[in-house]
Amino acid sequence: MKLFYLTGACSLAPHIVLRETNTPFDLVKVDRTSKQTDTGENYLEINPKGYVPALQLDDGRVVTEAQVVLQYLAAQHPDSELAPEPGSAEHYQLLEMLSFVSTELHKTMGSLFDPKQTPEWRAAMTELLGKRLDWLSEQLEGREFLFSRFTVADAYLFTVLNWAAKVKVDLAPWPSVAAYHQRLSQRPSVQQAMKAEGLL
Repeated sequence: MKLFYLTGACSLAPHIVLRETNTPFDLVKVDRTSKQTDTGENYLEINPKGYVPALQLDDGRVVTEAQVVLQYLAAQHPDSELAPEPGSAEHYQLLEMLSFVSTELHKTMGSLFDPKQTPEWRAAMTELLGKRLDWLSEQLEGREFLFSRFTVADAYLFTVLNWAAKVKVDLAPWPSVAAYHQRLSQRPSVQQAMKAEGLL
Protein backbone atom coordinates (compact mmCIF):
# COMPACT_ATOMS: atom_id res chain seq x y z
CA MET A 1 0.00 0.00 0.00
CA LYS A 2 1.28 3.46 -0.90
CA LEU A 3 0.08 6.85 0.31
CA PHE A 4 0.93 9.71 -2.05
CA TYR A 5 1.16 12.98 -0.14
CA LEU A 6 2.21 16.62 -0.06
CA THR A 7 3.67 17.83 3.22
CA GLY A 8 0.90 19.08 5.51
CA ALA A 9 -1.81 18.83 2.84
CA CYS A 10 -5.11 17.01 3.36
CA SER A 11 -3.19 13.77 2.75
CA LEU A 12 -2.01 14.18 6.36
CA ALA A 13 -5.43 12.91 7.50
CA PRO A 14 -5.14 9.41 5.97
CA HIS A 15 -1.48 9.42 7.00
CA ILE A 16 -2.60 9.85 10.62
CA VAL A 17 -5.14 7.04 10.23
CA LEU A 18 -2.54 4.70 8.75
CA ARG A 19 -0.35 5.36 11.79
CA GLU A 20 -3.35 5.03 14.12
CA THR A 21 -4.09 1.53 12.77
CA ASN A 22 -0.45 0.43 12.50
CA THR A 23 -1.01 -0.35 8.82
CA PRO A 24 2.15 -1.13 6.82
CA PHE A 25 2.49 1.39 3.99
CA ASP A 26 4.97 3.31 1.89
CA LEU A 27 4.89 7.09 2.07
CA VAL A 28 5.51 8.67 -1.33
CA LYS A 29 5.99 12.43 -1.64
CA VAL A 30 4.63 14.32 -4.66
CA ASP A 31 6.22 17.50 -5.99
CA ARG A 32 3.49 20.16 -6.16
CA THR A 33 4.81 21.72 -9.38
CA SER A 34 6.35 18.92 -11.44
CA LYS A 35 3.91 16.21 -10.27
CA GLN A 36 6.85 13.83 -9.98
CA THR A 37 7.10 11.56 -6.96
CA ASP A 38 10.23 11.18 -4.89
CA THR A 39 10.46 7.66 -6.34
CA GLY A 40 10.56 9.00 -9.91
CA GLU A 41 6.98 8.27 -10.95
CA ASN A 42 4.67 10.59 -12.86
CA TYR A 43 1.92 11.23 -10.31
CA LEU A 44 -0.55 12.15 -13.06
CA GLU A 45 -0.40 8.54 -14.23
CA ILE A 46 -1.40 7.42 -10.75
CA ASN A 47 -4.02 10.09 -10.12
CA PRO A 48 -4.88 12.15 -13.23
CA LYS A 49 -6.67 14.69 -11.00
CA GLY A 50 -3.20 15.78 -9.95
CA TYR A 51 -3.86 16.41 -6.27
CA VAL A 52 -3.41 14.36 -3.12
CA PRO A 53 -4.18 12.10 -1.42
CA ALA A 54 -4.07 8.93 -3.46
CA LEU A 55 -3.92 5.53 -1.82
CA GLN A 56 -2.55 2.84 -4.12
CA LEU A 57 -3.59 -0.60 -2.97
CA ASP A 58 -1.46 -3.71 -3.26
CA ASP A 59 -3.47 -4.87 -6.28
CA GLY A 60 -2.75 -1.58 -8.09
CA ARG A 61 -6.16 0.02 -7.62
CA VAL A 62 -6.11 3.66 -6.54
CA VAL A 63 -8.49 5.34 -4.07
CA THR A 64 -8.66 9.16 -4.13
CA GLU A 65 -10.49 12.02 -2.33
CA ALA A 66 -9.59 12.50 1.32
CA GLN A 67 -12.93 11.61 2.87
CA VAL A 68 -13.24 8.48 0.71
CA VAL A 69 -9.69 7.34 1.52
CA LEU A 70 -10.46 7.86 5.21
CA GLN A 71 -13.64 5.78 5.01
CA TYR A 72 -11.81 3.06 3.08
CA LEU A 73 -9.10 2.83 5.73
CA ALA A 74 -11.64 2.74 8.56
CA ALA A 75 -13.49 -0.09 6.81
CA GLN A 76 -10.28 -2.13 6.61
CA HIS A 77 -9.93 -1.89 10.40
CA PRO A 78 -13.42 -2.21 11.90
CA ASP A 79 -11.99 -3.16 15.30
CA SER A 80 -10.26 0.23 15.48
CA GLU A 81 -13.68 1.91 15.80
CA LEU A 82 -12.45 4.79 13.62
CA ALA A 83 -15.91 4.82 12.02
CA PRO A 84 -19.28 3.56 13.27
CA GLU A 85 -20.95 0.54 11.71
CA PRO A 86 -22.16 1.33 8.16
CA GLY A 87 -25.88 1.99 8.04
CA SER A 88 -26.12 3.04 11.68
CA ALA A 89 -27.36 6.47 12.73
CA GLU A 90 -23.86 7.22 14.04
CA HIS A 91 -22.36 6.35 10.66
CA TYR A 92 -24.50 8.96 8.93
CA GLN A 93 -23.45 11.49 11.56
CA LEU A 94 -19.83 10.71 10.69
CA LEU A 95 -20.54 11.14 6.97
CA GLU A 96 -22.22 14.47 7.73
CA MET A 97 -19.15 15.64 9.66
CA LEU A 98 -16.73 14.46 6.97
CA SER A 99 -18.75 16.37 4.40
CA PHE A 100 -18.76 19.50 6.59
CA VAL A 101 -14.98 19.36 7.07
CA SER A 102 -14.44 18.77 3.36
CA THR A 103 -16.78 21.34 1.84
CA GLU A 104 -17.10 24.02 4.51
CA LEU A 105 -13.71 24.04 6.22
CA HIS A 106 -11.20 22.45 3.84
CA LYS A 107 -12.30 24.41 0.78
CA THR A 108 -12.74 27.69 2.65
CA MET A 109 -9.50 27.57 4.65
CA GLY A 110 -7.64 26.07 1.69
CA SER A 111 -8.65 29.00 -0.51
CA LEU A 112 -6.67 31.33 1.79
CA PHE A 113 -3.43 29.77 0.51
CA ASP A 114 -4.04 31.28 -2.96
CA PRO A 115 -1.58 34.18 -3.42
CA LYS A 116 -3.79 35.63 -6.18
CA GLN A 117 -6.71 36.09 -3.83
CA THR A 118 -7.89 39.71 -3.60
CA PRO A 119 -8.21 41.38 -0.17
CA GLU A 120 -11.99 41.49 -0.68
CA TRP A 121 -12.18 37.77 -1.44
CA ARG A 122 -9.96 36.93 1.52
CA ALA A 123 -12.19 39.03 3.80
CA ALA A 124 -15.29 37.23 2.51
CA MET A 125 -13.72 33.79 2.96
CA THR A 126 -12.45 34.69 6.44
CA GLU A 127 -15.93 35.84 7.45
CA LEU A 128 -17.48 32.63 6.12
CA LEU A 129 -14.85 30.55 7.89
CA GLY A 130 -15.65 32.38 11.13
CA LYS A 131 -19.31 31.36 10.86
CA ARG A 132 -18.33 27.73 10.29
CA LEU A 133 -15.95 27.84 13.27
CA ASP A 134 -18.74 29.33 15.41
CA TRP A 135 -20.80 26.20 14.74
CA LEU A 136 -17.85 23.87 15.21
CA SER A 137 -16.96 25.54 18.51
CA GLU A 138 -20.41 24.68 19.87
CA GLN A 139 -20.04 21.04 18.78
CA LEU A 140 -16.67 20.71 20.53
CA GLU A 141 -17.69 22.38 23.79
CA GLY A 142 -17.00 19.91 26.60
CA ARG A 143 -15.90 17.17 24.19
CA GLU A 144 -12.54 15.50 23.73
CA PHE A 145 -13.32 14.48 20.13
CA LEU A 146 -16.03 15.21 17.57
CA PHE A 147 -17.86 12.10 18.75
CA SER A 148 -17.48 9.81 21.77
CA ARG A 149 -14.09 8.56 20.53
CA PHE A 150 -11.39 9.42 18.02
CA THR A 151 -12.58 8.83 14.44
CA VAL A 152 -11.41 9.51 10.91
CA ALA A 153 -13.33 12.80 11.11
CA ASP A 154 -10.96 13.94 13.86
CA ALA A 155 -7.94 13.12 11.69
CA TYR A 156 -9.42 15.24 8.89
CA LEU A 157 -10.48 18.13 11.10
CA PHE A 158 -7.08 18.27 12.82
CA THR A 159 -5.39 18.42 9.42
CA VAL A 160 -7.49 21.36 8.24
CA LEU A 161 -7.15 23.24 11.54
CA ASN A 162 -3.41 22.74 11.29
CA TRP A 163 -3.43 25.14 8.30
CA ALA A 164 -4.79 28.03 10.40
CA ALA A 165 -1.44 29.45 11.44
CA LYS A 166 -0.10 29.21 7.89
CA VAL A 167 -2.99 31.25 6.47
CA LYS A 168 -2.96 33.67 9.44
CA VAL A 169 -6.26 32.57 10.96
CA ASP A 170 -6.14 32.95 14.74
CA LEU A 171 -8.17 30.22 16.49
CA ALA A 172 -8.15 32.12 19.82
CA PRO A 173 -11.74 33.44 19.36
CA TRP A 174 -12.86 29.78 19.41
CA PRO A 175 -11.26 28.38 22.60
CA SER A 176 -12.84 24.93 22.30
CA VAL A 177 -11.52 24.62 18.74
CA ALA A 178 -8.04 25.82 19.70
CA ALA A 179 -7.93 23.44 22.67
CA TYR A 180 -9.11 20.54 20.49
CA HIS A 181 -6.38 21.25 17.93
CA GLN A 182 -3.73 21.43 20.64
CA ARG A 183 -4.99 18.24 22.29
CA LEU A 184 -4.95 16.24 19.05
CA SER A 185 -1.50 17.54 18.15
CA GLN A 186 -0.17 15.46 21.06
CA ARG A 187 -1.78 12.19 19.94
CA PRO A 188 0.93 9.63 19.12
CA SER A 189 -0.35 8.89 15.60
CA VAL A 190 -0.52 12.61 14.83
CA GLN A 191 2.99 13.17 16.17
CA GLN A 192 4.33 10.24 14.13
CA ALA A 193 2.70 11.41 10.90
CA MET A 194 3.80 15.01 11.33
CA LYS A 195 7.35 13.96 12.15
CA ALA A 196 7.47 11.73 9.05
CA GLU A 197 6.33 14.67 6.89
CA GLY A 198 8.88 17.04 8.42
CA LEU A 199 6.24 19.14 10.18
CA LEU A 200 7.85 18.81 13.62
